[in-house]
Amino acid sequence: MLISFCLLVEGHFVIEVLLVVVILFQLSRKSYKPPKKPLTEKEVDELCDEWVPESLHPPITKEMEEQIQTPVLESAAGPHTVIDGREVVNFASANYLGLIGHEKIIDSCTGALEKYGVGSCGPRGFYGTIDVHLDCEAKIAKFLGTPDSILYSYGISTIFSAIPAFCKKGDIIVADEGVHWGVQTGLQLSRSTVVYFKHNDMDSLESTLEKFTRGNRRAEKIRRYIVVEALYQNSGQIAPLDAIVKLKEKYRFRVMLEESNSFGVLGASGRGLSEHYGVPIEKIDIITAGMGHALATDGGFCTGSVRVVDHQRLSSAGYVFSASLPPYLASAAITALDHLEGNPDVITKLRSNITLLWNGLSDIVGLSISSNILSPIVYLKLKKSTGSFKDDMKLLDVIAQHALKEDSLLICTSKKSTLDKCHLPAGIRLFVSAGHSKSDIQKAAESLKRIAALVLSDLN
Repeated sequence: MLISFCLLVEGHFVIEVLLVVVILFQLSRKSYKPPKKPLTEKEVDELCDEWVPESLHPPITKEMEEQIQTPVLESAAGPHTVIDGREVVNFASANYLGLIGHEKIIDSCTGALEKYGVGSCGPRGFYGTIDVHLDCEAKIAKFLGTPDSILYSYGISTIFSAIPAFCKKGDIIVADEGVHWGVQTGLQLSRSTVVYFKHNDMDSLESTLEKFTRGNRRAEKIRRYIVVEALYQNSGQIAPLDAIVKLKEKYRFRVMLEESNSFGVLGASGRGLSEHYGVPIEKIDIITAGMGHALATDGGFCTGSVRVVDHQRLSSAGYVFSASLPPYLASAAITALDHLEGNPDVITKLRSNITLLWNGLSDIVGLSISSNILSPIVYLKLKKSTGSFKDDMKLLDVIAQHALKEDSLLICTSKKSTLDKCHLPAGIRLFVSAGHSKSDIQKAAESLKRIAALVLSDLN
């Protein structure tokens, strides 16, 4: 018995030794390399002829080609513009205060071009800061009553640079489901935990905030933000800032407010949503806005406390790595703000035009106005949806095409790219301007009522 056991142990030992030897032998061997035989020219040509590169994009369909064929403007995007050599009434440009082509703004741009040239040719933090940038930042801060402001070179990059500058992985962001693509991009770049609440629904917002904070000790130690638009580009609705601020203070969140469509429009003097609701502006932690709408220039700004602004000068990608705003555009923004302060009646004229268009479209067939009565974005959506966003868009595009072809009326639908995750209903957006005349408004209303009755009669 003992002899058998010893033989068994010795047998295992021999096998293990052999396995180790085999493994070491295999590891020490040189890897096999097939003999190098250069290809002949004929073989190379054959391989090249057979090679088909993978497409960089999906096949372009007829539907995609139709979307690419958009009207091309041949003059300034004012209340009236030129398309294919024909003058049309323009309700597709967010020229809210009617300042595109304004003589004072053109003069300020001409003077800045002569003094500074076309571009700054460098980022702000290196060699791209020019005195007019500092003047513009100071002007915006003074106008809004905030300690400091920071300029960005491109309007939409303001919000999607500001969000990742403050929100990081592990932070919590509660955002409205109706925010536009620029905000969505900023949320994605932040890598934070993002939860959406129902569009402009304060009960949904409070319920979401409570879920994150109730009994959650970890939530008390991380940064928490509420991100909303003041005036939603995808619906024309106005955010109830007074209710949002109360919820912010109750659940200890910070508020980030995107004001591209409300700056220069809402409030008695155009100072935006905080003035409209009478909420102290210091209760809003971060405010961003593009200057390509009311101010008829380009670029954007973020305003708030000195610490908020200084942090972006060091860590906001759109500021640190982009060439600074061309000086003539900063000069145009200053002139536009001066004009707004000196002519507050321009806001009265804008609101009068909005009301006039509302009255003209009140009984339009097949469509209803879903935007706020103070919104310069008059948003028309189908009373009876087809059940498909794509089919709804086809109907609305037909209306827009008829309006341009038959009545020289340029309007736009709420087209979305494949990257846009907003699920709000499709609609027609009419951008009302203080520069529109009474006859422009009446023409738009009469044209849309006639065409909608023709196109949508079968849906009723």
